[in-house]
Amino acid sequence: MSGNEDYKSAKSVYDFTVNDIKGQPVSMEKYKGHVLLIVNVASKCGLTENNYKQLNELHDKYAESKGLRILAFPCNQFNGQEPGSPEEICSFAARKSIDVNTDTTHPLWKYLKKEQGGTLGNFIKWNFTKFIVNKEGKVVERHGPNTDPMDLAVHLEKYF
Repeated sequence: MSGNEDYKSAKSVYDFTVNDIKGQPVSMEKYKGHVLLIVNVASKCGLTENNYKQLNELHDKYAESKGLRILAFPCNQFNGQEPGSPEEICSFAARKSIDVNTDTTHPLWKYLKKEQGGTLGNFIKWNFTKFIVNKEGKVVERHGPNTDPMDLAVHLEKYF
């Protein structure tokens, strides 16, 4: 699937294709067999400093030893807190800016929200909403913006 695929028929995150920061399509199958932490990020949010620091700490702790992959999707939907060009965003994250709550929401994000609704239903509350995906590509947990990434370590351990 790619583009505006029917996210409702997807069996796992592996059914999707996303564009990297240079606009090149990347099949999510690339991450098969890895535990994923998928996060909508913003470089100018009050939560940025702590989240980026701790996401990097999680990466350092688990990327090599456990195969964790952290996929950061810059999002400019919340008070314009990710206004940069792809080049500027690249200095912060590894994915092109996307929408997570509109008619143009990427199908992967529609799927994530369908699989793990939040307290507001299928709505992303703010920057730094975090989804944990197991090695089979199933969305197994959702954590809100105020959950520190390092607090997810105990959750991630269940899926390695």
